[in-house]
Order: sequence, then structure tokens, then C-alpha cells
Amino acid sequence: MIRTRPGDVDYETTGEGYAAQRRPDPRIAALIHESLGDARTVLNVGAGAGSYEPTDRYVLAVEPSARMRAQRPPTAAPAVDAVAESLPFDDDSFDAVMATVTVHQWPDPVRGLASLRRVARGPVVVLTFDGDALDRFWLADYVPELIAAERRRFPAIATIARVVSSPTSPAEVVEVPVPIDCTDGFTEAFYARPERFLDPRVRAAQSAWGFVAPAATTRAVEALRADLASGRWDERYGHLRTQPHFTGSLRLIVGRP
Repeated sequence: MIRTRPGDVDYETTGEGYAAQRRPDPRIAALIHESLGDARTVLNVGAGAGSYEPTDRYVLAVEPSARMRAQRPPTAAPAVDAVAESLPFDDDSFDAVMATVTVHQWPDPVRGLASLRRVARGPVVVLTFDGDALDRFWLADYVPELIAAERRRFPAIATIARVVSSPTSPAEVVEVPVPIDCTDGFTEAFYARPERFLDPRVRAAQSAWGFVAPAATTRAVEALRADLASGRWDERYGHLRTQPHFTGSLRLIVGRP
């Protein structure tokens, strides 16, 4: 078994291709940007290649991986080499702070989230996955090792909500439906397109596969390939090919001061 812990992916060696495979989905982006309210200054922490950063506000990014920073487009916001747990900014420096699909990568998520709350005058917006809902996805039937690894990695939704909220304003937790043609290539984005998992480039842009033993990955991919060829996958899950949305584990958490 491959052990996991928060902050356990080396994007200097595995981060190539994220900008191409993990393109922000406009519908998910709209939810994030709406949650930022009327904020004019936004800090994006764990910004990666710049997914989901609004273009109509002043944005500053924080990203510790040089390889990920190098994939940011020329028009993207400037990126600071720093980590969530030790943000180099004064208290209340930004109107809002966002963190999208990154908290599970932080060595100390609670400390990092508290740092986000410290530098935000307004909302803290976190896009993440609910470990308790990961097995809603059919991929659990093919590679349960991946689901188990992810469940260990993601901080509890209740913990995130507690840290980014205020005593008088509990955080809002929203189940985010994944559209059938989602352009952001996380695992549940392909709930209706199972063939995509046969492409190693797709799996390479999903960090969870790095915590599955190669033999288990090979077994899962070959089982899926066989079931697609025989029609067995469609017998069990074919209804998903026309289902407009899938409500799985994707969550948007909004904490307001």
C-alpha cells in the first residue's frame, strides 16, 4: 500500500501537462466568482497554472512549485513563491481569498486555512472534494485503492468550514454538480466519458493515481478497457452518458467574516 499525507505530491516532477488537462470549467468558475462577491482584490492560494482566477479583478497568486508557475499564461496574475501556512501578507490585505482543489496538498491544512482567513477582509472561497462522498463515483468499482487514497488526503469538509467561518457566520457548503462536458479534468469530470481514463495523459493530471500501485492501475485500466469493449460498462452505467450533471464529491465552501 502507498501511504499518503497532505502535501505529498512533487509537482516539480509530476506537474507537466496540468495547464492542458485541467482547464477551468466556465460553469464551476461562475460559482466561484459569484462567491467572491464584490471583492476587487483577490488572493489565489495554491494557484497552480491559474485555473479559476477571475480576470475582472486584481488577483495575486501564491504557488510554491516553479513548474506550475511556469505553466501560467503570460496574461495571468503575478505569482509569489510562498505557501499557505505562511502567507507573506498583513492581516486583512485582500477583499477575498480563494483556494481551488489545493488544500489537500498543504502540509498543515488547518494552519493554511487559518492563514487564508487572516489575510481576507471578506470571503474565503475553497473548492475541494468531500472524502465521504468519493465512492458515489463508479470508478470506485474499478480502482478502490484510488478512492481510499483520496479519502485519506482530503481534509474533512466540517474542518474546512469551521476554520474559514466566523463565530457569527457559519460557512456555506455547496454541492457542486459536475457538467457532462466538464473541461476540468479531475476524475469525476469524466463520469460520462469513461474512455478518457484509458489515456495516460489524463491520469497523469490527476494526482490521485500517484498513490495507486502500478499493478493496481494496470489492473483497473485493463478491466475498464475490457468492460467498454464488451458493453458491460454501458450495461451498468450507460445512463450516465446522457445525464447532464453528476453530483459527486465536489464542494464549494464559502466562509464570510
